[in-house]
Amino acid sequence: MRFPGKRTAGARAHGLLEWLDSGEEDRRRKAAGERKARTMIDKKRPDWNTSLQEMFDSISKRYDLLNSLMSFGQDRRWRKSFLELADVPERGSLLDVGAGTGEIALDAKRLHPGLKVTALDLTAGMMQVGRGKPSGGDVLWVQGDALHLPFPDKSFDIVTSGYLVRNVPDAIGAFREQLRVVKPGGRVVCLDTCPPKNHVLRPLVGLYFKVAMPLLGGLVSGQWKAYRYLPASIQAFKTPAEIAGIMGDSGLANVVWRQFMFDTVAILKGERPRAG
Repeated sequence: MRFPGKRTAGARAHGLLEWLDSGEEDRRRKAAGERKARTMIDKKRPDWNTSLQEMFDSISKRYDLLNSLMSFGQDRRWRKSFLELADVPERGSLLDVGAGTGEIALDAKRLHPGLKVTALDLTAGMMQVGRGKPSGGDVLWVQGDALHLPFPDKSFDIVTSGYLVRNVPDAIGAFREQLRVVKPGGRVVCLDTCPPKNHVLRPLVGLYFKVAMPLLGGLVSGQWKAYRYLPASIQAFKTPAEIAGIMGDSGLANVVWRQFMFDTVAILKGERPRAG
């Protein structure tokens, strides 16, 4: 006779096997997700540039809106601090590499009307959005590769980039190209997002990157894959100290940086030696 609520040894064993199977299935799903994320951020893939162009083309129309939403409107403040640290000359020339929709380039031109500004990006769709902005015609737009800049040596007084280095397959190669085209004594300045540091808020920040960012990006843009890639690329990226080391290895000197938003946003600046 079996008492109500009691389970036989066979039933208990069956339940244990089901629990083990469900745990194994969870582990398989997690492993598959990790493999997919690694594939998404594998910059050594031969089709990397093509896939990057397609991804940014697909989100170009909602890119600025989502940047503002995801940063809680702080992206404007970061660009202001970025241009202040860059010490942009009132007159001269600025190249913004990986300019996207031109937010940095257009802000620089707006703040310094006498500045000659060139915006370069790999993705035509992003630049089309930038050209369509009220002051888009004040900037020269060039489609090109950050690893093969189509400009002569020592062409610009300052070279900037925002959210570029995290997306190129060769970070030191990108900085070397920027060093090549900036004039001696000129500055190379970059803005990018970094993985959260080990502090008390790291679990919350990590949850935001892994869950809230892909969900918000996917809902607003309809491009779920793109907004799974972006947080995955942040988690896999370098710390500011490591980026500074890469900048130094490329030949830049006097590298400094500042951090914002729980140390997940960094602005770094280096100089081309005057004797270089």
